[in-house]
Amino acid sequence: MTQFNNVKTEWSSEQVGVIIKSLANLRLLADLELVPRYPYFGDKTYPLGRCKEIRDAVFILLQEKLPQSTDPGLVLIRDMLSKGAVLNKVWGSLRDEYFQNAMILGDWYLDVSNDTVNPNKPRVEVLPLTDSQFYHISSFEQFVKIARSYWKVEVYRNDICPALAPFMPLIYLNEDGTSWIGEANDDMLSMVMKSQFCSAESILSCLSTPPEAIVNKWKGALSQLNHNNFIHSQGDPLEFCKEYRVKQYHLDSVFRDRIVMAFLALPRGL
Repeated sequence: MTQFNNVKTEWSSEQVGVIIKSLANLRLLADLELVPRYPYFGDKTYPLGRCKEIRDAVFILLQEKLPQSTDPGLVLIRDMLSKGAVLNKVWGSLRDEYFQNAMILGDWYLDVSNDTVNPNKPRVEVLPLTDSQFYHISSFEQFVKIARSYWKVEVYRNDICPALAPFMPLIYLNEDGTSWIGEANDDMLSMVMKSQFCSAESILSCLSTPPEAIVNKWKGALSQLNHNNFIHSQGDPLEFCKEYRVKQYHLDSVFRDRIVMAFLALPRGL
């Protein structure tokens, strides 16, 4: 378990209940704004699949209300902040069953989108971090294991855009036959760069190449895009990992941004 900071504060079960009530009230305010904007996630109705949007909206509300609020739960949160705790937005693995966006305050786990996988669960969960079973994603192997079961996808190595593969080594294929390239969120990109592309090399060495029909579909789609070396270069993705490491692109934020811009030019799914 990753410890996010060294500030340790004990909350009683009664205090946790008060904090949950206060966060649930903020969640209701967030829902009023979010439901009209995000009524569906694919074929799923709100709040399913909207953990990031909900977490971010409640985080903003906390920033607005904490300084002057007399709400008992928010006062408890503010008191912890005054003792040096930091409120962080986090993304990672929950029980290695699914991906979750949440918040960490000191050594406490605050989940204001607890019902975005199972809508019958309470909206808000507050637990000691050590009891939450929330983990940072530490490898693509861990990520792929969760993705396969949670997203119901097959995962292949990114032979389609091998120049992107050191940063985004995965091709997903869902049950409907739609495929897409990933993973491009900040946490996974940071992991790749900290590992000097070794994390990408590791998973690329384990995965199979996508089925020929998927490869051909992507070739046809990419041929319609303006030429971009990151998208259209061919070769072995493992060799690109080695090249990027030698050139120290893991230290180059400008190069990373160019990679992300190339990714954004790709179809979201085929």
